[in-house]
Amino acid sequence: MTATLLQTRELTKQFAKNDVATVALRDFTLSIEEGSFVTVLGRSGCGKSTLLNLLAGLTQPSKGEVRYRDRVLTGPDTEIGYLTQSDTLMPWRDVLRNVEMPLEIRGTPARERRAVATELIGRVGLTGFEHHYPRELSGGMRRRTSLARLLAGNPSTLLMDEPFGALDAQLRAELQADLLRLWHEGGQTVVFVTHDIEEALLLGDRVVVLGKIGAILLDRPIELARPRNADTLRVDPEFVALHTELAAALQEGAR
Repeated sequence: MTATLLQTRELTKQFAKNDVATVALRDFTLSIEEGSFVTVLGRSGCGKSTLLNLLAGLTQPSKGEVRYRDRVLTGPDTEIGYLTQSDTLMPWRDVLRNVEMPLEIRGTPARERRAVATELIGRVGLTGFEHHYPRELSGGMRRRTSLARLLAGNPSTLLMDEPFGALDAQLRAELQADLLRLWHEGGQTVVFVTHDIEEALLLGDRVVVLGKIGAILLDRPIELARPRNADTLRVDPEFVALHTELAAALQEGAR
């Protein structure tokens, strides 16, 4: 039996502005098993990013708790890596030094961190670009650099907030394939937020569909065979049925 790695219990988060409280999540309960790839699917404004910030320990709940390896998460944890929507690369550092940064913060000796960073740069397909700066890279290359930097910290859990949403279809497909390969090789637990049904089905072995203020509309295991190819999946009857089911859940949640 697979162990529960990450768990929320009756999680509520509200924000106050001008004496008015806005609820982003309410009584949200979810368990995530170690080694799984969970895609969280929902429309804008349903609390997906708020949830990831709570799972990362970057913000604290107004009520309830987040548990990681059966202990209450009270702040950021080095075992949990977080790739946000926005580009957070340091513009004054080249690719190599950006990827080295988590190891540098930990005090890893220069020779060791350079070796780790060089290997990761190769794994994400950026060999030859080690000394390029973010301004000299395409959007896809910056995302690859961010992914390598995320992996440099050797986290066992990856939180990803629509990381490929701003890319064109071809680049998105390439990075989705890279991510699946890296997950398969590394065995990490992944929580991947998206608003795209096809992406959720292509990547996840479980899809959680969120409605308003984080209401779980559907929690569905995905048993499509791996490896998955988007072009092949689109004409697969099982995929079409799942796509229809998820679309109906999203539509119901919008009412």
